[in-house]
Amino acid sequence: MVPIALTIAGSDSGGGAGIQADLKAMSALGVYGASVITAVTAQNTQAVTAVHGIPLDVISAQIDAVLSDLEVRAIKIGMLATPDIIHTVAAGIADFQGPIVLDPVMIAKSGDPLLAEDAVQTLRDVLLPRATVLTPNLPEAACLLACSDAEAPDDMIAQGQALCALGAQSVLMKGGHGKGDVCHDVLISGPGQITEYTVPRLETGNTHGTGCTLSSSIAAGLAKNLSLVDAVAQAHAYLQGAITHADDLKVGRGHGPVHHFHRVWSA
Repeated sequence: MVPIALTIAGSDSGGGAGIQADLKAMSALGVYGASVITAVTAQNTQAVTAVHGIPLDVISAQIDAVLSDLEVRAIKIGMLATPDIIHTVAAGIADFQGPIVLDPVMIAKSGDPLLAEDAVQTLRDVLLPRATVLTPNLPEAACLLACSDAEAPDDMIAQGQALCALGAQSVLMKGGHGKGDVCHDVLISGPGQITEYTVPRLETGNTHGTGCTLSSSIAAGLAKNLSLVDAVAQAHAYLQGAITHADDLKVGRGHGPVHHFHRVWSA
């Protein structure tokens, strides 16, 4: 049977992030992707101009429809927007026993907010303890911990450990917002269990959807029964290739998307 992963996230009308990026990444990695849409955004490579939250009963119905029929092996959670949506998703997946990848989506690449300020505490209290792996970028980790952004790998490890102390089983601290010629991602998967993933930092403005793509790729690896360390390594390598080929696409006038199908076709 083909492995199945479920993404619970918002829709990006520009196709570069959110549900659209998740399904592309899952498909590219050989996993069947199902989806639950939590919000519809009017979005392109330049801005988010409107956000409409899906009614709570419809979100619940989507989750029930998928989990009652499909043998979902892993769940990725992205944009949730409001406290009510967070509570609804938490209730819908309460009986799910597989791994959960939680991407605490807060701000779009354009700088537009995707999570209400009053939802941060709810996310931290309600869903963070359910996460098999939490995947914050540096500003998101700082927001969850109410502190400054990490500036060095040691700071990233310390913040990752602090997030584990809040209940997450493991934390992947993403270094895309960092400085220097090398991008550091750090996986904290237990006491003293630190795995670093380093790649050269690529000069490109086309990085729309990188966070969504990485978290859904990790979920795809977990759906294929990879260990967490191997799932992150596979996702890391896949995303690096998608960023490497991002400039080939020439989509939009702003922050363009990465090339999810760079292994399949050339632009």
